[in-house]
Amino acid sequence: MITAVHVHDQHVGQAPDAFRDDVIAGLRASPKALSPKHFYDARGSRLFEAICAQPEYYLTRTEEGILAAAADEIAALVGPDTLLVELGSGASRKVRRLLEALRPSRYLGVDISRDFLLQSTRRLAADYPWLEVHAAWGDFSAGVRLPPSLAERRAVAFFPGSSIGNFTPAEAEAFLARLRRALPTGSGVLIGVDLVKERDRLEAAYNDAAGVTAAFNLNLLSRMRRELGAEVDLEAFDHRAVFHEAASRIEMHLVSRRRQAIVIEERRFAFEAGETLHTENSCKYRLEDFQALAARAGYRSGAVWLDDQALFSVHYLVDR
Repeated sequence: MITAVHVHDQHVGQAPDAFRDDVIAGLRASPKALSPKHFYDARGSRLFEAICAQPEYYLTRTEEGILAAAADEIAALVGPDTLLVELGSGASRKVRRLLEALRPSRYLGVDISRDFLLQSTRRLAADYPWLEVHAAWGDFSAGVRLPPSLAERRAVAFFPGSSIGNFTPAEAEAFLARLRRALPTGSGVLIGVDLVKERDRLEAAYNDAAGVTAAFNLNLLSRMRRELGAEVDLEAFDHRAVFHEAASRIEMHLVSRRRQAIVIEERRFAFEAGETLHTENSCKYRLEDFQALAARAGYRSGAVWLDDQALFSVHYLVDR
């Protein structure tokens, strides 16, 4: 028997045309840019899961290996009877290691893609009948809100995949500070952070040979056509991902092949040949730099785990 999932719609009170408004504002900006949160419609979420399986994309398998090796240590640090909050839950694959080791009393998955969130939480409810499963559909980057029925529980927030890298360091610090205020006293954060490494390895991870990341990036234009009726030629844009050493980040762009325009509701947004739409940052950290950032947000390091090649890190942060 499948246990019911408790669904919380956290889009209530938010602008119904948020995607439209963000796209128009982003195309008007100079330089043009959009938030990576808009990648994650249902198709984008499926494409991201496919990215995670590509041989060049070391992040997912490396983080999963760290979590598998450290699961018992994490469980001892977190303790029993905890609310486990997964931010950007996606397919909720990595969290299964934690569910088995921690045996939390309740689980809350938070994701911006409603259909994908409901599918993954229903699978969890079926596979873990002892677990009370909650799903919150909303944009956690704007702030985490625990449903009232869960707000008094000691919690650990699980933020995997180095998604913290999508924020600039200043944004990441502000996000962690907001998260600390949103969680009950005595809670912690388990967070995956990608580390600085050689350029070739970083750029290969975001330019896989199968072209899945390119399709993921270009799906943003497809989403504009599907949801906004945009006039846009997908064949006239290329995917580009490059590492900017000074900013310590991968940048993803959609590059216009020629002079053209995207048209939305009779608004024309002109592109010159070679002009880009900046779609994502993925910041890479040194251990000491991320720990200093977390300290400024009000956390101290409870523990940190690395893989054997020091490609990736998982941090357990606790309130100072």
